[in-house]
Amino acid sequence: MNQIRKQSGFTLVEIAIVLVIISLLLVGVLKGQELINSARARNLAAQNSDIQAAYFGFIDRYRQVPGDMKPADACNAIGAGNLPATANCSGTPAVGGNGDGTLNTDSYAEGAALWAHLAASGFIKGSYTGIATNDADYLAGTVAPMNVFNGRIMLVRTSKYYDAGTASVRLAYVFGGQIPVNILRELDVKVDDGNPRTGILRHSSIAGGSTVFDSTATCVDTTNIIWSIDANAQNCNAMYFYY
Repeated sequence: MNQIRKQSGFTLVEIAIVLVIISLLLVGVLKGQELINSARARNLAAQNSDIQAAYFGFIDRYRQVPGDMKPADACNAIGAGNLPATANCSGTPAVGGNGDGTLNTDSYAEGAALWAHLAASGFIKGSYTGIATNDADYLAGTVAPMNVFNGRIMLVRTSKYYDAGTASVRLAYVFGGQIPVNILRELDVKVDDGNPRTGILRHSSIAGGSTVFDSTATCVDTTNIIWSIDANAQNCNAMYFYY
């Protein structure tokens, strides 16, 4: 008699169960990534809010602008012992500005001194040198705080941002670069209008002349004026206007 050999295999029900499990795993991974991205966007927003509160809190306490306050005034008001060890209260090197009541436009010197003043007065955590004269200085060492993506943030008066017309000089919080474009888009949607060229959050200029302000050209679709998610740029930057 011929023996009939049976071949075993997966039934349609078993295959269906496996496909359902794979689908659930994929949904879980995607949902997890979405939650991570949302958390990073919230982190950027929270850091901005903390700095904004610190900036105006300093002005309210000392009646002077952090970073713009003259070195001698900072020593007297904040206390020489609280300022960076490199700061000499005779003004060499000077940790402070010219005291004209506003941050100088695109000033690395006053932009760096701002963090030293805020930290020395207890408005933010950390210890910062307060000294920078150019882009390389600002990005090196412990001159300024960093965002969650290790980009150096900055608070400065500038016009280095995208605008449909001629950009005016405004006080802006620079998020610091090295931010994925999808994170910036989510941040823009959360705190503004989702458009990189309008509102209080704008894509920073790619022709700013420094890596503190510059961003990747592919961050924005300049034809449709939207954040270019498809380009998947990983080094984007933006600004949030305080006024």
